[in-house]
Amino acid sequence: MAGDDLCYLGAAEALAAFKARKLSPVELMRAVIARAEVVEPRINAFTASFFEQALEQARKAEARYMKTDGRTRPLEGLPTAIKDESYIKGQVTTKGSLVLRDAVAPYTSLVAERLLRAGAIVHARTATPEFSCIGVTHSRLHGITRNPWNTHFTPGGSSGGAAAALAAGSTTLANGSDIGGSIRIPASACGLAGFKPPYGRNPDEPPFSLDFYCHTGPLARSVRDCAVMQNVMAGPHPRDIVSLRPKLRIPDRLGDIKGWRIAYSLDLGYAEIDSEVAANTLAAVETLRSAGATVEAVDLGWSWSTLTAAMNYLGHLFGASIVRYFTRHRHELTDYAIAFAEAGQRVSTDDFFASLEVAGEMYGTLGPILEKYRILLCPTLAVPAVPADHNPARDRVEINGVEVAPELGWCLTYPFNMMSRCPVLSVPSGQAANGVPTGVQIVGRTYDDVSVFRAAAALEAADPWYTAARRPKL
Repeated sequence: MAGDDLCYLGAAEALAAFKARKLSPVELMRAVIARAEVVEPRINAFTASFFEQALEQARKAEARYMKTDGRTRPLEGLPTAIKDESYIKGQVTTKGSLVLRDAVAPYTSLVAERLLRAGAIVHARTATPEFSCIGVTHSRLHGITRNPWNTHFTPGGSSGGAAAALAAGSTTLANGSDIGGSIRIPASACGLAGFKPPYGRNPDEPPFSLDFYCHTGPLARSVRDCAVMQNVMAGPHPRDIVSLRPKLRIPDRLGDIKGWRIAYSLDLGYAEIDSEVAANTLAAVETLRSAGATVEAVDLGWSWSTLTAAMNYLGHLFGASIVRYFTRHRHELTDYAIAFAEAGQRVSTDDFFASLEVAGEMYGTLGPILEKYRILLCPTLAVPAVPADHNPARDRVEINGVEVAPELGWCLTYPFNMMSRCPVLSVPSGQAANGVPTGVQIVGRTYDDVSVFRAAAALEAADPWYTAARRPKL
């Protein structure tokens, strides 16, 4: 198999080839490292790399596959990039900030721990904006991360380095976190599958494990690989009080969607949507119809008050985690992190309480829709992507000649952090004329993860991504 083909080999296919002794984890790791050395100067997805260590671990994985008992772990030998936000004990974890440039992690995050115990090999850490507080990926510490499909644009954020590395073929799997869309935004911009599990499905550490907007989850180049990783990440953990029992496993065979009733909305009732995004979303609607589902437009009745509520909630809690650095380190912070935290300081207790009231009103319409329909389909982003250096502290965003909020006004992800018990999977819907992918979100009933994966698999089966003919030209 050619080097580039190996770089884009799916995780499930790689595991099968390892077990059949048709491929060595060492071969795969060498191919991924070689690819990273070629593409990294153009995309800047990694904040640190551990290539020699990873090759040594790949040799140990190879030895395990060669044993006659056949006992291997679920992700044995797979190159896996970990976001520079998740802790790995003994490694520097910067969270994209100059303030933390030398911060050595005292422990390993729960999800990273699970991935490592499952045999994943961490060959690199992936870039994030400072404190993961915006939907693009650039920082004073690590510079600008770029979209492999068109380097003038962002790969999204905050898990932008993870998505860029997957799209470029410099990792097989990558993890992400999602507090306002940080898995789904980059999944859409980079043509990937990105899963925001329902609140509590995957464990996390306090205090953010106690924030119902906050989720950890997988990013991958296919729905199947996303499920492979999710099945490792999910399940109760004794150190996370909100982690759910029992563990849910996404089955290998998902089944079809014949006879399903599916709802869709192009704009969630209020958002401005780019014409290419709308056209690709409608094409996804037709694909679901062709797969045997009845698909109907619905009116959620939501408004821009949704974004106001989300930003008030995020600023009040998330912003407080940044304010603590103001006294001694303000001069080292990015302007966008300062602006985000300062906006949060202006949020009153009444504003915060109102954000919960708005979330309740939103589910008052979404809940009955999901009772009638199996899933809801909508765009992930209102535009394919914004420029790579987009800075919400100073830049404007216009869609159809209408100015929208530069932070998240170009995203349709944050409403489903508010609807946090609903699983949401973003998958590709097509490409824009500029080469940047577009995506759709598949929103499920509360805690019905499997239906979301079934619908995503139906869309993917009709138009698979990352074939030899459809890869970024780097």
